[in-house]
Amino acid sequence: MIFKTVPDNNVYVSRYDPGHLLASYSRHAFELDGAEWPSVEHYYQAMKFEDETIRDEIRQLAHPNDTVKLVKKYKRKIRKDWKKIKVTVMTRGFYIKCRTHKDVAGALLKTGDRKIVERSQYDYYWGCGRDGRGDNNYGKVLMNIRNKLSESE
Repeated sequence: MIFKTVPDNNVYVSRYDPGHLLASYSRHAFELDGAEWPSVEHYYQAMKFEDETIRDEIRQLAHPNDTVKLVKKYKRKIRKDWKKIKVTVMTRGFYIKCRTHKDVAGALLKTGDRKIVERSQYDYYWGCGRDGRGDNNYGKVLMNIRNKLSESE
């Protein structure tokens, strides 16, 4: 299943499902900023650092879960402007993933004009949170990319 629609007509996705086309964890490699990235999550986590050595170390990890663990090791080295640019970084990574992989772009376009919700009980920034009052920034990123893809077709 590419995405799940429930009676409220929203499309629910999870960033963490490596088998889901619309997840940042899915293994859909793309080239951006002079490197080949195995997943959007690899790119996103690596861009937290200006140090190319740390970025490269993150890029070479086998699984997106490993990137999150390694970031914790270097948390004191996270760039100062990270909170200001993280949505832009996620947007760039996922947009290039869509431009590189037509099946991903197609799955995103197939959501039509429905609201996309990142269903995470614990993440109130990227997801909707346990009570549905989260910011859902991942869903917003996907909907913005979907609009851009629709305009370019």
